Amino acid sequence: MTDPLHAELLRLAREAARRAGELLRNGRPADLAVAATKSSPIDVVTEMDIAAEKLITTLIAERRPEDGFLGEEGASTEGTSGIRWVIDPLDGTVNYLYGLPTWAVSIAAEQDGETVVGAVAAPMRGETYHAVRGGGAWATGAWDGERRLACRPAPPLDQALVSTGFNYVAEVRTHQAGVAQRLIPLLRDIRRGGSAAVDLCDVAAGRLDGYYERGLHPWDLAAGDLIAREAGALTGGRPGERPSWDLTVAATPGVFEPLQRLLEDFGAWHD
Repeated sequence: MTDPLHAELLRLAREAARRAGELLRNGRPADLAVAATKSSPIDVVTEMDIAAEKLITTLIAERRPEDGFLGEEGASTEGTSGIRWVIDPLDGTVNYLYGLPTWAVSIAAEQDGETVVGAVAAPMRGETYHAVRGGGAWATGAWDGERRLACRPAPPLDQALVSTGFNYVAEVRTHQAGVAQRLIPLLRDIRRGGSAAVDLCDVAAGRLDGYYERGLHPWDLAAGDLIAREAGALTGGRPGERPSWDLTVAATPGVFEPLQRLLEDFGAWHD
C-alpha cells in the first residue's frame, strides 16, 4: 500500500510534469532562440526551459510551501519539510531547440535524501512514466490505461542495445567517443537519443537493454533512475557506487555487471 505522503507527492509530480510538458509542446515559439549557455557554447538554455521551471516550482510551492527545490535552471531552496524536489524542466534542450521529439520533463521528490517519487513526461511521444519507491514503475500512452513497466530479459552482451550520451565539453566528449568506439564491437549497437530521462525510461520500458553516461547532474537522472529500478533494472555508477557525475549505468540484470565492468576497464569515468 502506497504511503499517503508518497501518493500525494506522486500526484503533484505528475500534474506538474504534465502541465510543463503542455507548455513546452504548445507554447514553443517558431523563432525559439538560445537564452543562455552553460558548460560550453553548445550547452544551451532556451526561454522555454526557464518558463517551464517557473511553472513547476510555482505550482509545487503553492501546494507544499515548506518543501525544498533543486532545479537545473537555478531553483535552489533548502525547505523545512524533509522533502526536496529535483527538477529538470526540459531534458533534451538541444533536441527541443531543433524540433526533434526526444525531450522530456523530469520531476523527482526526495525524502530525507532518498528518491521516493519520480515522474517523466515525454509529450512528443504522448507518454508519461512514473514510480513510487516500492510500488513498481508505470506508464501511460497510446494504449488504454496504465501499463506496468518491466525491463527486458537479459540478452548476451553482444546482443544488447545500449544508449549513451555525450558531454558538451569538447575534451570530455572526445574521450567518451573513444569509449563508445571500443564498446560498439562488443554490443548489438549503440544509440544516442539526447535525453537521459527518456533513455532511463526506455530501459524501464524494455526498449533498451542498457544505458550509460558520464556527466549527469542529479536533475538529469533522479526520476528516471527510480523508474528504471522499479521496473526491475539495476542502476549504479562505478562498481560499488551510486549513479553520479562520474558515471551512471542502468541496465537489465545480466547486462548491468558486464557493461559496468567494461566501462570501468575502458575508463568511462575519466577525462
